[in-house]
Amino acid sequence: MISIRRARPDDVDFLSGLLNDEDVEPFLGGRAALDRDSLLREIEQSEADPRDFGRFVIEVDGTRAGALGFEVANRLSQIARLERLAVHPDFRGQRIADEAARLFQHHLLIELGFHRLELEIYGFNERAIAHAERAGFVREGVKRKAYLRVTASGRTA
Repeated sequence: MISIRRARPDDVDFLSGLLNDEDVEPFLGGRAALDRDSLLREIEQSEADPRDFGRFVIEVDGTRAGALGFEVANRLSQIARLERLAVHPDFRGQRIADEAARLFQHHLLIELGFHRLELEIYGFNERAIAHAERAGFVREGVKRKAYLRVTASGRTA
């Protein structure tokens, strides 16, 4: 059974390992919290401000399997921006993200009362684009040259 729940402080090591995985990290936005302290601050923010910010864990039969999150993009228009969907390598290929996305959409639209959900996906992330379309999202546009990745040595990749 697939479920989602708000992240807790005892999830920080799982989240850090998942988000820093070499198959996950390149697909995250440049401002994604990756270190333990930043992740703990985000979890605390999710607990303190559950209506405007959320970090969630995906579980399969009670075992941590992934993560996802949201942030208010426009409070007046009730728009939430979804972010950081990641599934642990041991659980990939089972459409877990699809079911988790449906649960997350229900939580945000029905339980929290958002009017619209948005997300951005890098054009090279074909798996995420396919997932978003399966989950019911509609492509509204394409941003050109919206990804500039600077490596630790200061070079662009």
